[in-house]
Amino acid sequence: MIYPQNAADKLGFTEIRSFIKSHCLSEMGRQMVDKIQLMTNFENINKFLRQTREFKEILTNDSQLPINHLYNIKSLADKIRVEGTFLSEAEFHQVLLSLQTVFSVINYFNEREGRYPNLEALFEHLPIEKKIIRSIEARIDDKGKIRPNASAELQNIITGIAKAEQEARRKIDHIFKSAQNNGWTADGSLTIRDGRLCIPLLAENKRKVKGFVHDESASGQTVYMEPEEVFQLNNQVRDLEFDKRREIIKILTALSNELRPYVPLLLSYHGLLTKLDFVRAKALFAIDTEAEMPELVSQPEVNLVNARHPLLLLNLKKEGQVVVPLNIKIEEQQRIIVVSGPNAGGKSVCMKTVGLLQMMVQSGLLIPADESSRVGIFKQLFADIGDDQSIESDLSTYSAHLSKMKYFVENSGGKTLILIDEFGTGTDPQFGGPIAEAVLDALNKKKVRGVVTTHYSNLKVFANGAEGLENASMMFDNLEMQPLYILEMGKPGSSYAFEIAQKIGLPVQVLNAAKGKIGVQQKRVDTLLVELERDKKQILENRISLEKQQKRVDTLLQENEKLKSYLEENRKAILKEAKKEAQSIILNANKLVENTISEIKESKADKEQTQKLRQNLKQELEKHQEKEAKPAKPAETEEIVAGDWVKLTDSETVGQVIDITKENVILAIGDLRSVVKRKRVQKVSRKQVPKELRKSYTSSLSEDIAQFRPEIDVRGMRGEEALYEIEKYLDKALMMGFSNLKVIHGKGDGILRKLIRNYLRKYPQVARMEDEHPDRGGDGITYVHLG
Repeated sequence: MIYPQNAADKLGFTEIRSFIKSHCLSEMGRQMVDKIQLMTNFENINKFLRQTREFKEILTNDSQLPINHLYNIKSLADKIRVEGTFLSEAEFHQVLLSLQTVFSVINYFNEREGRYPNLEALFEHLPIEKKIIRSIEARIDDKGKIRPNASAELQNIITGIAKAEQEARRKIDHIFKSAQNNGWTADGSLTIRDGRLCIPLLAENKRKVKGFVHDESASGQTVYMEPEEVFQLNNQVRDLEFDKRREIIKILTALSNELRPYVPLLLSYHGLLTKLDFVRAKALFAIDTEAEMPELVSQPEVNLVNARHPLLLLNLKKEGQVVVPLNIKIEEQQRIIVVSGPNAGGKSVCMKTVGLLQMMVQSGLLIPADESSRVGIFKQLFADIGDDQSIESDLSTYSAHLSKMKYFVENSGGKTLILIDEFGTGTDPQFGGPIAEAVLDALNKKKVRGVVTTHYSNLKVFANGAEGLENASMMFDNLEMQPLYILEMGKPGSSYAFEIAQKIGLPVQVLNAAKGKIGVQQKRVDTLLVELERDKKQILENRISLEKQQKRVDTLLQENEKLKSYLEENRKAILKEAKKEAQSIILNANKLVENTISEIKESKADKEQTQKLRQNLKQELEKHQEKEAKPAKPAETEEIVAGDWVKLTDSETVGQVIDITKENVILAIGDLRSVVKRKRVQKVSRKQVPKELRKSYTSSLSEDIAQFRPEIDVRGMRGEEALYEIEKYLDKALMMGFSNLKVIHGKGDGILRKLIRNYLRKYPQVARMEDEHPDRGGDGITYVHLG
């Protein structure tokens, strides 16, 4: 149930109907669109939504459905239902073409059995009676005319007419040539008068030829005569023509009698064609509005993700602009959303979007929102939008609002969706505010769901403390003094009345006088809201910065874990090598000591010889110590190019060079990408790199470079989401050595473009930014040049 009656007009649903009707191929399809109304049965709504989604799938991804001829079979079936009536040749031809369409459609779906179950249900158990088509085709040809052989009698009549006309033509040609030779005829040839073939004669010669004068020229100098010899033949043709018409009526009557038992089936075929035209029109409208089927639930709730107002979407699409998506959630915990914010900030559009999309879903229409959206079912939809003052009913604007509020409070319940625009306006704010608050409290106690827009501070305060109510505001750029059209849940918004007035240029003395007239408490609340908005923006920027730093820390931790893992894997090999070297050193030392002792014994402990041998032993040990302590001589600087394998000089980490930029080298170390100074790496041969590592790095690197494109499309994303995606792409572009990055953000009001550019200016690697060429997107695309 919708209240009041004009709520559908106020929300824009009537315009939606008009758009859908423009896609219909038949009048019966358009009549069905006029009958669209809100449904409350879950199964019916689900069925209609799935039918539309399946037809959309056919239109976008399958071959064309053979819907070529859609005629009103119902009116023709009703006509032959009465005994003695018959259809004309043209009407039978319409029935024939319509039935051919029906059977072609059924055959189309039979070939795709199981792919479109909800559309197949439209003709489930519908018999295919081809006898009807055969009966009509036996009498009516492809041009919609009766066949000459429709009956033996008709064929004889047509043959007789042809013979009589041929004989009459032969005789009149002979008479006409004879008259010409005698000079009796006027200029011209044989002509038709009153349906009879006549000779043009000069008036003075009309008595020289026997016959009947049918007409004369305006000047009276020429008469048109039918010769006596032809007169009888023409009468015979005329009689045969009457016989032919009577025989055709007889054939059509017999064919109508033959089809009369199939009238119920014809009506079923008519219903199928009507529904197909109707569903097709809904699917075409869904394509126009980029609509999808949301998740349908039986509970009264709404969770719209990236939703857009369909009419606004169509209008802005013509102008090459995009709609800022709406994200809103209405459920048991936050039943009524109280939306505040500046004038022309999008409050009413937000509320109307919720109401219109709810009506569309419950009417079986797909909506322009993400498939992840959840939409429930409401038994009632109440709306108070615009000025409904009535002279006839002696209602002022405020009285009309109060009448609706009375109805809302008395008739609403837990499955009612209410939409109230500019709640409480129309009277003295000192009294309108408290009354609105009391009405809102009463509605909240009845567990209704809905969206309310307001400028009243008392309603914002009430929503902040009442269970089931949730404040929300339309975001506003208080530096540029322009709306962002983004709904932010959880806090009220300022009206920015003085700020907007100041931007417009209202004189300072007028503004100061106005500020002095408002209450201290109201001034404090509005100031707090403005400051809250500014703090919110600063917190957002700080959070983005912290998230960025956190991501870098996470990357470093991952790299550290990779290096640690690599060292753990190679620790055993390093220790084994060290042990072997230590054993070799000990062995050599033992040999040296043993030789020294042996020589001392041989010299029988000669003092000088012993001293000399000790000195040699000391020198050998010192040499070995120097060799161990002396750092390895750095290898001569070799030229490094992309694809070379290198080792970090201060660790055993091995990586492959992706690119070289000035003094920096971009390395692929496992799944990580790292930028290091040129002097920190040393080139190694491929043989020194483990085979498994070479294979892994080569495939990973080639795959990353092959798949990566320095272009990102963030249209339709929220600000934070867009910045997060851009940051990931920018890091990859830098690591892979790309010199530029293309960001597609769309034009719109330039809000997303400004946010992105301000964010990218914080990167030292960003050299400059510029717009794309006007022919290829202009300021809807930002080129980021990396230095």
